[in-house]
Amino acid sequence: MVQQHMVVGIVGLGSTGQALLHALDASGTRVIGVDSDPAVVERARTRSGTADVSGRFERLRAADVIIEAVSEHAGVKEDVLRRSGAECPGVTALVTTTASLSVPSLAIASGRPAHLVGLRFALPLSPRAGAELVRTTMTAPEAVRAAGELLSLLGPAVAPPGVDTPVARRLLLPYLGRAAALHEEGYASSEDIDNAMRLGCALPAGPLEMLDAVGVDTVHRELGDLHRRTGRGYHRPPSSLERMIASGRLGRKSGQGYHAYDGTGRRVVAEPQDRPSGQAPAIGHVGIVGTGTMARGIAHTLALAGVENTMVGRTDERADSAREAIGSSLRRAVERGRLDSGAAHTALARIQGDHDLTALSDCDLVIEAVAEDVSVKRSVFEQLDKVCRPGAVFATSTSSLSVADCAAATSRPEAVIGMHFFNPAQVMRLVEVVRTGATSDAAHATAHALCERLGKTAVDCADRTGFIVNFLLFPYLNHAVRALELDGSLGVEEVDTAVESLLGFPLGPFGLLDTVGLDVSLAILQRLHEAFGTEDFEPARSLNGLVGMGHLGRKTGTGFRSRGPLGRRTA
Repeated sequence: MVQQHMVVGIVGLGSTGQALLHALDASGTRVIGVDSDPAVVERARTRSGTADVSGRFERLRAADVIIEAVSEHAGVKEDVLRRSGAECPGVTALVTTTASLSVPSLAIASGRPAHLVGLRFALPLSPRAGAELVRTTMTAPEAVRAAGELLSLLGPAVAPPGVDTPVARRLLLPYLGRAAALHEEGYASSEDIDNAMRLGCALPAGPLEMLDAVGVDTVHRELGDLHRRTGRGYHRPPSSLERMIASGRLGRKSGQGYHAYDGTGRRVVAEPQDRPSGQAPAIGHVGIVGTGTMARGIAHTLALAGVENTMVGRTDERADSAREAIGSSLRRAVERGRLDSGAAHTALARIQGDHDLTALSDCDLVIEAVAEDVSVKRSVFEQLDKVCRPGAVFATSTSSLSVADCAAATSRPEAVIGMHFFNPAQVMRLVEVVRTGATSDAAHATAHALCERLGKTAVDCADRTGFIVNFLLFPYLNHAVRALELDGSLGVEEVDTAVESLLGFPLGPFGLLDTVGLDVSLAILQRLHEAFGTEDFEPARSLNGLVGMGHLGRKTGTGFRSRGPLGRRTA
């Protein structure tokens, strides 16, 4: 039985081993860490807390449980487990952390098959990420019990039986590689990339923080292996990973990767970046063009933050209906105890509705939130250019269209900026602030000042299709659909369960596709493919097929996971 007064040995002090060592040491467990590489031992000693770290395998004889956390090579793991089984007869359980190798084969190779159990981590001890507990037909109940108690010390939840760790890892790796490539080309900072995905998709951590957790060298090696097997361009490791490895920046285990980490493996939060260099004008009155879901959410958010705003719709009826919908939302917040009735009344009074764009003539900032069609948006900006006062800032809420194309419809492109809010805008904390080559420092500063006033996190990115979130999210979703097409043994439910339980994502890829809408997802992928032309953006055949049949996800009741005429699994 594993208890805090017992001794746990860990063989291999890479990303997984060191994460386990830190977690067990923090729980008060006595830990012995061993690695055959003197450089790794020396690095681990400086960051090991109270753990006993050395290169001497015989030190493990004092351990009651041994965790094997060496590299994902059968021969290396078999050797470690065999030595553990032979030299440590008092060990009650041997634990392998293999992510993809056969646990029964490793159990036999250990020489003590009844005592071996697997703990598979797709993402080593990251927030909300779980672990798969793998037993064999030979595993004794006490070994399973010991592994479960070990997990209780470490913190991760046990994934449901039968969950597929390799598929979660195969979907994770190209997502991490794409984020690294985005950073490598200088499109956005590591902080902005991580904040965008963490806040825009409600993920437990950003992709570069996840990459640091897995290990820069591990991601490079595993992506390289995938690329050799598949030949797909999106599996090729970014060259920046090699440079980071050469400089010793291996991620959390070395204390420095895309972020910095202290001796316990906790991330050192960077100082806030100096953002806009321009002087932001005061924001007294904000205009919103549009009355749909996004426009209402933005108006709602502005009103709660104390900002007077005017929504302009195609008719007075549309504007009034949008204002009434916001009022209903505010009343529900009062009924649920989330908002004071007086504050709700005051917020609603800050929102005005109109059908005429001249009502926005005195606005300091106008946010366009109409249909995602460049001709419609350009028409709006052309009209705003005629009616708005000099010095007003124009923002488009586009999620993927060119901000510069919108700006070209005005005589003042320097006043135009992208402000991509996420739905629902009154809840989601992220705004992608998109600057064109012509955007002035003052317009940029104004967008940041408004985000700060609204309590939103602004991330900066250049004017390019997909920005940060869609550029990283939709290839990952597309890869999941392709995985289903290529592997007949995979099911929608199995993939979603693996991603949710092992990576800690709030929704698996198919649940998310159904929520976003398969037609919307297809349109975004088509736009990305048109802009970049690479195979990872080319929509999967099944996605095209479902949209063609009218199975669009949650909104139609049928999709990848929805029940309908094609049954539960429609892919």
